[in-house]
Amino acid sequence: MALLACSVLLGLFACTPSNQAILTPSAVPPTITPSPVPPTRTPTLTPTAAPAACLSQPGRVEEGVLESTKPPQQFLIYLPPCYDQQTDSHYPVLYLLHGQTYTDDQWVRLGAARIADELIHSGEAAPFLIVFPDDRYWNLPPGPLFGERLIDALIPHIDQTYRTLDDRGHRALGGLSRGGGWTVNLGLTHPELFGMLGLHSPAVFTGDGGLIEDWVEAIPPDQVPRVWLDVGDQDRELGYARLFSGILAQYGILLEFHVYSGDHSEIYWGQHVEEYLRWYTQGWAEN
Repeated sequence: MALLACSVLLGLFACTPSNQAILTPSAVPPTITPSPVPPTRTPTLTPTAAPAACLSQPGRVEEGVLESTKPPQQFLIYLPPCYDQQTDSHYPVLYLLHGQTYTDDQWVRLGAARIADELIHSGEAAPFLIVFPDDRYWNLPPGPLFGERLIDALIPHIDQTYRTLDDRGHRALGGLSRGGGWTVNLGLTHPELFGMLGLHSPAVFTGDGGLIEDWVEAIPPDQVPRVWLDVGDQDRELGYARLFSGILAQYGILLEFHVYSGDHSEIYWGQHVEEYLRWYTQGWAEN
């Protein structure tokens, strides 16, 4: 089954340039039963009472740029309420990648920072950081090197500059559309870095189609990620999402797969941002 799925994937991806999102339907969804990932680290991450003065305030989104890369890697970062006051606290960090033709503010416009505030203020989630890397050069020569900039430069910079919990159990990667394609690529090839992967209408890159099964098979048993995959029932990526979910299930990857009403658009993603953030924060709470 796995070899057949991979062969179908390879055939479907053959006509699209490498590092370009693909959009065509196919296949049937597998039956999937999600289960928890064994924790890799066990600091307490339950919601705790913060000083009232700062807890009543929103977090903030700051602009950042990493000048050491070419081109300079821009990003936004969400710092939660009480980040400045609770200077002994360290936080899980979520990297959210935007879609093709957009920039690092897409997730913020869709409400990610506001919803994070609401979850933290209500006590439903412990405070966490969100990094929004910029991939604006997707159609220019620096575009294919975005992954290297993220893995080799931005993540180390964030861990050195901000108070993160820098183990894979408290670092998650998610993305929508092209950002979901990058999440597939980077998440499966660097399981040592990410304990959770969120694939939101992922547009898997053409060149990755024939490699996915090899990547999944090579993941060490103690680094199997917790995975979320969702797609709209009118999305042209639906067929690929079903094929991909079948490969993950074949190899025992812990997958939560959802097909919702909607298409490949910001309207669809905006309707589910709160659900996405609840899933990420729940994973940290269970660690």
